[in-house]
Amino acid sequence: MSSHQNVKFPPQGFMAILDSVLNTNFFNKNVSKVVKNKSGGISREDVINAQKAWGYGIVAIGKAYMNGEDYRALAAEIIDMLYGYDEGTVLFKPRKAVEEEFRLTKEEAISYFVQGIFCDDRGFALQPWSKVRFENAGIIVNYHYALAVGDYYFTDAHTGQEIKADFTFGYKKNESGQLLIDLHHSSFPYHSDS
Repeated sequence: MSSHQNVKFPPQGFMAILDSVLNTNFFNKNVSKVVKNKSGGISREDVINAQKAWGYGIVAIGKAYMNGEDYRALAAEIIDMLYGYDEGTVLFKPRKAVEEEFRLTKEEAISYFVQGIFCDDRGFALQPWSKVRFENAGIIVNYHYALAVGDYYFTDAHTGQEIKADFTFGYKKNESGQLLIDLHHSSFPYHSDS
């Protein structure tokens, strides 16, 4: 059973927030309520909302870059809000990483999204993308941990072309109820040479 989630940019009121991103804590005001649920375990809806927040974050970083804003600070804030690097181990395997295939520190993850540490990092979020769309092949929820696997689609803001990648995300809840990514694997779909 597939769950098709269209994450369109901008959501209502988002541009006003983005315009003042350097003066406000965008994610604490707008996305944290999407990924926080203190009551009980993780739900399927929590996972879907976390995916939406991740998609909004990728789009927002590219927008900030194009608008000459502090996209690096925004990327760091997004990583802090959505990934569990401050809580423990995060296993992140981006699809376009060559020199360093795995991003096990927050700084390495930021580098992948906005350039920095490794010379092959082109800044995935700087593309920029106008929309991120998730299609879940399946979601497994086990109270305080969840896994999701499927395809996500990124729409190029300049050409409107959509690219597809496979994903696996693992989510855990911290003590304050924040849903955090602790596993992120991304790859291109397999294509046979024959």
